Amino acid sequence: MRQSATSLLVTALVVSGAAHGCTLPVFRYALDRWEPDALRLEVPPSSQVPALVELLRPLRANPVGNLQVVTRQGPGELQASLHDGKPGSNQQWWSGELNANSLNALLDSPARREIRRHLLDGESMVWVLLPGADPADATQVTRIEKRLRFLEQVAALPIQDPNDPDSQMGPGPALRLAIGSMVIKADVGGEDLLRRQLAGPKADASTRTGFAAVVFGRGRVLGSWPLEELDDRRLEDSTLFLLGTCSCRVKNENPGWDLLMGVDWPKALAEAQAKRSTTTTPAQGAIAAQTSPGNHAEAAEITTQPGNKAASTKAKQGLSLSLAAALALAGFWLLRRRQSNP
Repeated sequence: MRQSATSLLVTALVVSGAAHGCTLPVFRYALDRWEPDALRLEVPPSSQVPALVELLRPLRANPVGNLQVVTRQGPGELQASLHDGKPGSNQQWWSGELNANSLNALLDSPARREIRRHLLDGESMVWVLLPGADPADATQVTRIEKRLRFLEQVAALPIQDPNDPDSQMGPGPALRLAIGSMVIKADVGGEDLLRRQLAGPKADASTRTGFAAVVFGRGRVLGSWPLEELDDRRLEDSTLFLLGTCSCRVKNENPGWDLLMGVDWPKALAEAQAKRSTTTTPAQGAIAAQTSPGNHAEAAEITTQPGNKAASTKAKQGLSLSLAAALALAGFWLLRRRQSNP
């Protein structure tokens, strides 16, 4: 643990002189500027399933979140399917009969609402931990959460230049350093789509026992790792990357993929802006998953750990501002290096 932190610090000091450009951290730049990628819901023609006409009419008139409804041409499969909307991608996230219940479950779920709350409360990121039935997973969750609290205390945000036009923030919560986390237990129902998406396009969520993913911006997943492989080094690299300056501003040149979130982000961010002066610290501990009409979520617990609302002043003063910027750049450099050399 100490060796990893020390090597990161040394690298930061070496490259600190290279920091320049936009000073917004990655997580805030993404929240302000990165529109979520649309996911494509393919449905059969209404002539094959007439009931779909009324079901989908509201969505066609007023699209919800980053969901795009597309009608298949010609006869064929009667089931609907959810796909990645990127050109040339054949990633399929879900397929099945489309009715009021399944459509509601696609658009929203208790855990996604909790992720949204973390992000709109101004937390820098939220680590979603999904332990399996193995008792060892609980130990891993405790280790990871403890490490996140440590990182929250010793890290710092880049220096902000209020006169830099490239670093101006859009509407939303106040800029702060806060690392949130939440645990979705294996027996929580209604979260199948979220589990698949958190596991990632290259993973088979059905075969994964315990894993973790980090979400930031407007519901973007930076990456996903099995719990036993998410060691301190990977945890530090990913966290510091998101806290660091946004060196590469083009969304598609950064790692990650977007969750399906039924959120009107411009409206939600405007509301978060209006609530800045009245924000209160959310209660820690377990929250009961609430079910909406048509949602198959069972009454189970999703444990959340909100990020520190008021970052430790003493800890922040312990790091110089130049060192904070250096750490941020080092996090980005190390993450990109390990992605190119797995």
